[in-house]
Amino acid sequence: MGIAELKFLVVEDHEFQRGMVLKTLAALGATQMCWATDGLGALQLIQAPEAATTDIIISDLDMPGMDGMELMRHLGAARTTVSVILASALDGALLASVETMAKAYGITILGVIEKPVTAAKLAPLINRHRSTGRDPSPPESTATAFTFAELVEGLNRDQFEPFFQPKLEMATGRIKGAEALARWRHPQKGIVEPLAFIEIMENNGLIDTLTWQMVQKSAAFCQRWAASAAEVTIAVNLSVKSLTDVLLAERLTELVRGENLDPCHMIFEVTESATTDDFGVVLENLSRLRMKGFGLSLDDYGTGYSSMQQLTLIPFTELKIDQSFINNAARQQSARIIIESSLEMAKRLTISSVAEGVETQQDWDLLRQLGSQLAQGYFIARPMAAETFTQWARRHPCARLAGREGRSVSGF
Repeated sequence: MGIAELKFLVVEDHEFQRGMVLKTLAALGATQMCWATDGLGALQLIQAPEAATTDIIISDLDMPGMDGMELMRHLGAARTTVSVILASALDGALLASVETMAKAYGITILGVIEKPVTAAKLAPLINRHRSTGRDPSPPESTATAFTFAELVEGLNRDQFEPFFQPKLEMATGRIKGAEALARWRHPQKGIVEPLAFIEIMENNGLIDTLTWQMVQKSAAFCQRWAASAAEVTIAVNLSVKSLTDVLLAERLTELVRGENLDPCHMIFEVTESATTDDFGVVLENLSRLRMKGFGLSLDDYGTGYSSMQQLTLIPFTELKIDQSFINNAARQQSARIIIESSLEMAKRLTISSVAEGVETQQDWDLLRQLGSQLAQGYFIARPMAAETFTQWARRHPCARLAGREGRSVSGF
């Protein structure tokens, strides 16, 4: 969708500032714009029976009457699909807090701008709203409640499969691997994402069966890939529920070697929540997997209280910096500092670093400058079915992302 097709609502009580935002939007190509002087006026415009759907709200925070924070609360309660850009002259740390608050209300926040609003600041955030359709795979369905029996049937009918999201080496743009993410190819509902089934499976003893299927299919795919690209890896997520099974490591080793794949091509990702009453068993499984040659990745690094402690207890080979820091790094000094320190720590521990959730060129450029080794996210590609991933890899000259011309993706 082009910017001329988007419908904007500017919420700003200061007449001059409001006029500047409207002029900036017009200069960028916007043609459908309206405005309000406070949050209440904005809600009345959005909720009017004859009103067209608003795509993007650009809102100030400190306004008389209903301020921007209250507006976010009401938008969240209304479950609106509008995207929001916050613009304010308030302190950067306060803006970061308000952004987090808005996300907690379920609002899609494209970003935060410190005034004055300029085209250079606004355009990348509007592009976040517009940057859809990169993924050549079928659209995923929204979360739906499924019964235990339906999940068992889906597993028995082999309807679950890995979708692969590429991981690029930032210095060269080459594909170095992929993360395998579980999807359910449902015969009626299409592609179903994990939110609809993972928790139910974990709570009802089905997660191990899903894990076996994901590992076996991922290993088979990786075996074909590794035959022509020796350094590639596939990462598969492990549930803490599975890690409490004392036979897990041996079972996974048997599955992977059964596909004629060397364990060095597989990485198992665990989150910081991998701390339970059975931590001894968890640690034994992870240590045994590492001994067998598998890689171990600490996922969502920075979001849990035990981040650094985990790195001292478990022999990780990779650290994945959580996307919440990545998405905020370009505009929040605190997020950027956390990323810098995480990258430096990974370097000193001689383990790989992965920036996950890279969504924009700005994210990519900053992370490359900071020294991240690998990256994954929607800016590169969304998760894809195996066949689509193969086609994507064959035709994508990923060197353009790394700032080099003429390099083609190899490996298939």
